[in-house]
Amino acid sequence: MSLANFRPRFPAEWEPQAAVWFSWPNNPETWPGRLARIQQVFAELITRITAHQEVRLNCTTPFQGEATKLLRAAGAAMERVRFYDIPTNDVWCRDHGPTFVKDRDTGKLAIIDWEYNAWGGKYPPWIFDDAVPARVGEVLNLPRYRAPLICEGGALETNGDDLLLTTESVLLNPNRNPKLSQSEITVLLKEFLGSREVVWLGSGMVTDDTDGHIDTLARFWKTDGVVCVMEKNSHDADYRTLMANRERLQGLRTPTGGRFDLVELPQPEPVIAQGTRTERLPATYANFLILNGCIIVPTYSQPKRDAQALGIIGELFSKHQVIGVDSLEILREGGSFHCLSQQQPVG
Repeated sequence: MSLANFRPRFPAEWEPQAAVWFSWPNNPETWPGRLARIQQVFAELITRITAHQEVRLNCTTPFQGEATKLLRAAGAAMERVRFYDIPTNDVWCRDHGPTFVKDRDTGKLAIIDWEYNAWGGKYPPWIFDDAVPARVGEVLNLPRYRAPLICEGGALETNGDDLLLTTESVLLNPNRNPKLSQSEITVLLKEFLGSREVVWLGSGMVTDDTDGHIDTLARFWKTDGVVCVMEKNSHDADYRTLMANRERLQGLRTPTGGRFDLVELPQPEPVIAQGTRTERLPATYANFLILNGCIIVPTYSQPKRDAQALGIIGELFSKHQVIGVDSLEILREGGSFHCLSQQQPVG
């Protein structure tokens, strides 16, 4: 769908938010033997967020009663929770949810609706997930623009000043867009997000089911600052990849030619789990969630590394309250807090 007269700008995550969206877990096949525990984890996470802002939940009517019960038991501010009767296949709202943009002239909101195929067709079915942006557009009465590109929200990172980060291993992957070249994808990203420049990193962690989402690797912390994950152990399987990504980030420049503030974020020690799709899980501190006045950082029961990461992120976002929250239960299915959420900016 053509954007016609709409001139998009992709806001940075730290800009004021009207709400943050989640998709309530209700599929026992996604969480075999662990659905009840995951619903509890969600309720506890959402409770923390309602202390700061509104939470909007994709949750079909049959599951809303149990979700409400769990949220109340966790102490959520229920006046800041809104349910929407929108079905989903899985919980990763960052990827199947809408990408919100604002018109750079009027500030009005719109939705970019990417084509979605569950990270290259890995986890069918995804028919409900692919329809989520359209349904959100309907309930919010927002214009929606369907982009001819298979993409997930976790593949996109913006500084709010028209600079976009993404990775070759995701958007150039034959399991996503086999008929599109890098230059063609760049044109589409610029058109639908209003980006002036798209910077491509290489790939991500070898255990990452998404093929290397940017939100596990590098995040903007201000318009001219980026934090990137680094592995100090040269024998680690991710060492060379992360070093190569850092080298590309060193080339970032502002519109006036200035250098970016590049800050390194340590990787956790390897997180090993039995009975999961991969023995080593894709743990990263970069998957933090920025909210109004608060940042939720995944932790991994590693006191020294966790504290180091929280300290770095706290220094970068000095005006925010930085909260570390254990992410091991969610990580067993391959993601963390940023992957679960999708912010809706104030429009």
